[in-house]
Amino acid sequence: MKKAIILLLMLLSGMAVSAQTSKQFPFGASVTWDRLSLMVDGRRVCPVMGEIHYSRIPADEWPAEVRKMKEGGVTLIATYVFWNHVEEQEGIFNWSGQRDLRRFLEICKSEQMPVVLRVGPFCHGEVRCGGLPDWLFSKGCKLRSTDKKFLVYVERLYRQIFTQVQGLQWKDGGPVIAAQFDNEYRGPGDYLMALKRMALNMGYDLPFYTRTGWPALTRPVPFGELLPLYGDYADGFWEKSTKEGAGNYYKAFNFKAFRSSTAIGTDLLGEQKAETGKGDDDYPYFTCELGGGMATAYHRRPYVYPEDAYSMAVVKLGSGSNLLGYYMYHGGTNPESMTGITLNETVHTLGTANNDINVKSYDFQAPLGEFGQPGEHYYMLRKLHLFMHDWGEQLAPMEASFPSPQDVRQGYDELLRWAVREKDGAGFIFINNYERLQPLTAKKNFVLKACGITLPKLTIPAATVCIFPVNIDGIRYATGQLVAKRDGKIYMQQVAGIPTTIAMQNGKTLNNVKPRGTSRPVCENIYLLTEDEANHLFLANQPNAKETINLRWEKVKDAGALRKIMVGSKKVAEAPSDNDFNAAAVYTITLPDSLSGLMTIRYRGDVARLYADGKLIDDNFYNGRPFCYALSRLPKGCRQLELRILPLQANMPVYLPREADKTPGETVIGITVD
Repeated sequence: MKKAIILLLMLLSGMAVSAQTSKQFPFGASVTWDRLSLMVDGRRVCPVMGEIHYSRIPADEWPAEVRKMKEGGVTLIATYVFWNHVEEQEGIFNWSGQRDLRRFLEICKSEQMPVVLRVGPFCHGEVRCGGLPDWLFSKGCKLRSTDKKFLVYVERLYRQIFTQVQGLQWKDGGPVIAAQFDNEYRGPGDYLMALKRMALNMGYDLPFYTRTGWPALTRPVPFGELLPLYGDYADGFWEKSTKEGAGNYYKAFNFKAFRSSTAIGTDLLGEQKAETGKGDDDYPYFTCELGGGMATAYHRRPYVYPEDAYSMAVVKLGSGSNLLGYYMYHGGTNPESMTGITLNETVHTLGTANNDINVKSYDFQAPLGEFGQPGEHYYMLRKLHLFMHDWGEQLAPMEASFPSPQDVRQGYDELLRWAVREKDGAGFIFINNYERLQPLTAKKNFVLKACGITLPKLTIPAATVCIFPVNIDGIRYATGQLVAKRDGKIYMQQVAGIPTTIAMQNGKTLNNVKPRGTSRPVCENIYLLTEDEANHLFLANQPNAKETINLRWEKVKDAGALRKIMVGSKKVAEAPSDNDFNAAAVYTITLPDSLSGLMTIRYRGDVARLYADGKLIDDNFYNGRPFCYALSRLPKGCRQLELRILPLQANMPVYLPREADKTPGETVIGITVD
C-alpha cells in the first residue's frame, strides 16, 4: 500500500518533469530527421521511448500507467498491435476492453504522449506465434513475404488498425507519430516497402516510419523510407545454454561505433555478423529495444539488475545514440483468449516455438513492472532522461569518439571503458566501469581528456557509471554528473567514490564539494545532489512508511510425484503442463476485507501459479525474485486465493541465477501486502 500511495501522490503532485514531454514534442509540430537526430520545429531533441503493450494491461489502468511513464522521463511511447489479440478468430475483430487501441491512443493524446505504433504483421513480443493468428498458418500462403494472398490478410489487418488510428495521426493533432513495419525481418526489403505502400495507400501519413535494424536485410530498402532502430540486452532468455554469462551480451557494456547487436533473438535469427546494412550508418542512431529488463523462459531465467539497464543506456548514449528506446519499459499480463487457448509463446506454438514463456506474466523485470510497480532502475534511468531532455539539443550534434578499445573480451578489466562526445569545444565524457556479472576493479590515477581539457587524475571505483561535462553552461569541467537545468538552476549529482570538483570557465575552481541538496547552491547557480536526491529530483515528497501487512496462508496439500522434465526437439527444458499442476503443493491465501495493494509472495520452487475462484490469474518461473500480484485486479468479493507450487528438482536442465535458492523442494517463506 505504501508504494501505491507514493505513486498516487506522484501523479497528483504536478511535478515539473511532467510538462517536459509536451515541451519536447508539441502536438502537431513539424517533425523531421537528418543523419544525427530527430528535429521538432527545427530543434534537435534526444527522445526517450518506452515500450508498453496496451493489450497486456487492463484498460482502466492505462491513464495512471501512461502518467508513470511520463514521470519517468519517457517522451515517446512504443506499443505493439498484436494481430492475434484483435483477430484471434478469422474475420472477427475485437477492439473492446484492453484491446481498444483507439481508447489507448486517446489517453496518450490527453497526456500529450506521442506514440510509435509497431503494427506487425509479425511482432514476436513473446506472444503466441509471434502475434500471427493460428488460422493464418492454414491458408497456404508464404508468411512475411510479398505473396499476394498473404498481403490480402495483412491489408485487412492494416485497414482495421487504421479505423483505430484515423483522426489521431500526428498531422491531425493526434499522438501517432510513427509506425514500425514487421519486426526482426531479415529478407529482402521489398516486403517492408510493400507494407509501407499499403499503409500509405489507405491513409497512414506520419512524420517517419521505422524498422528493426537487425538482422541485416538481404536487399536494402531505398534510403530514407524506413529508419533502422537498434537494441541490446544484458542477458537473453532465448539462449539455449543453461550457463551463467552465456552469449555475447557482455558487448552491450562497451562503448563502440557498431550500432547493432549480435545477441538478440539468436534462437530465431541464428548467428549474426557484426555489421549493419549498407547505408544504415547514414541514418540517426536510434534504439527501440534497449533492455529495460528481461523476460524469463522456463529453461533460462535471468535475474537482471538495475545497473544493467542504466549502464547499457549510458553506453548507448556515449556511443552516439540520440534516441534511447527501452523494451520493456512497462511489464504486463497476457490477456484472456477468446477461444480458450493461451496467448504465450511456447515450444509447441507455430511461428516462434523456441521458448516456453509464462502463460500470464510478462513482468520483464522492467522499470515499471507487471502491475506498474517502479523498480530501482525506474529512478536511476529517470535522471538520465532528465539530462537527455535538458541538454539534448546540445548533445545531439556531438560526434562520438572512443579512446578505449571498442571490441574486448568478456570481463575485460585492463583499461577503463570510456567515450567522448564533443562539438565546437564542448562535450561530455561517458564512463562505464561496470559489466554484468563481472567483478571489474577500480581504475586508479586515470586521466580523462575531452575538448582539449585534461581532468585531474581520478580513481574510478568499481561499478561506476557516469557522465562528466566539459565546457557546458559555464562549467569548464566537473567530476559530477549533470541531471537537470530548470529556471536558471543547474542540478548535478555527486558520483559515489569520486570527489566532486567543479571548475568554472571564469577561473573559479571548487574542490571536494559536498552535496547540499536543492535548497542551497554550492556554486553560483549549481546545486549538488546525492544519488538518491538526483534519482527523485522534482518528485513529490514521499509519505511516511506504513506497516506491511502479513497475510494468512496455509498449506493444504503436499506436492505429489515429481514430473519428468522433458528436453524436446528445441533442445531446451519444457515447462510443466496444466495437468502437471495436479501434483503441485497447494496453499490457500486468506484476504481481509477491502484490502488493496501489491501482494508479494516469497517462495522457493520451480513454477508457481495463482488462482482466484478456480481461474488462473498469474504465474511465475522462480528465479530468486518474489511473485507479485496487484490485489486491485481480483474479482469483486474474492477473499481467498489458491497458490500451487511445483518443487525444484535436483540437477534440473534449467538456468537458475545465483540469487535463486536451488535447494530441491518447495516452500512459502512469507506473503505480504504493501
